[in-house]
Amino acid sequence: MTDTGTDAEIEITADLVRDLLQEQHPDLAGLAIREVAGGWGNQMWRLGDELAVRMQRMDATPELQLKERRWLPVLAPRLPLPVPTPVRYGEPSERFPKHWTVMTWVPGEPLDHGSISRGTHAADTLAHFLRALHVEAPAEAPIAQDRGAHPRHCTKGFENFLRSVAADDVAADVRAVWDDAVAADSWEGPQVWVHGDLHPANVVVSDGTLSGIVDFGDMFAGDPAWDLAAEWVLLPAGTASGFFDTYAYADEATVRRARGLAAMKSLFLMLMGQNGDRGLPGGKSHWGPVGWAALDRVLKGV
Repeated sequence: MTDTGTDAEIEITADLVRDLLQEQHPDLAGLAIREVAGGWGNQMWRLGDELAVRMQRMDATPELQLKERRWLPVLAPRLPLPVPTPVRYGEPSERFPKHWTVMTWVPGEPLDHGSISRGTHAADTLAHFLRALHVEAPAEAPIAQDRGAHPRHCTKGFENFLRSVAADDVAADVRAVWDDAVAADSWEGPQVWVHGDLHPANVVVSDGTLSGIVDFGDMFAGDPAWDLAAEWVLLPAGTASGFFDTYAYADEATVRRARGLAAMKSLFLMLMGQNGDRGLPGGKSHWGPVGWAALDRVLKGV
């Protein structure tokens, strides 16, 4: 998603962040400010040791930030891993006509720059986290706009990814996994809270295992398979069986949908890597190998 107009041309610097804090939250303006690498729709700045400032950048609307403001304080207290929680709101102003939010900092290293060496522990940790998250959402919970549907309704996106990045020697196997997900029964349980965007840049690791989950801007009420796909996208090979045993609430059809969605997410990571190799905006070269490794786990079902 890209922005239009002059807003997108505003350079976000440490000085700008400090000026905004001085205007709206002066008691925080004296804390050290350090840019956090990465981010596309929003840019992150460390604020002291325990906080961060999330600045709306390429996102065309503040919807994702406002969603986090509304719902993370509700969800965070019952989740077994640290998640960013809003503590102060920054409103649009003449100096910066977009939203920004001061949030708690989740310590650790993003998985796309780190690794998991304690696979069984990480699988149990993720399973317990998702069990705590995947409870019935209230009627006013957000509904996904571009994700959350049954795989059968996502075939166009899957085909685009497959055509863009999959090598001929694996394309048939990838399609077989996807076709099986498309044929699986729909989710018939309650609409549960779903993170919706569990990829290696949105989880943090320390001591060889998962230690936090970040970026809830895409959260919605819907099918838990969209999060369960993370088993193959995030975790080392050999952990799938233990993960689903610990999660304990995924029937066969849900696992099939999740595996197909994991195939699509792996292709997306590969495409982002390809875009990075080509120097395209938003591309991340280091995601290519991550996507290939995830796709290998998907195809092997482990």
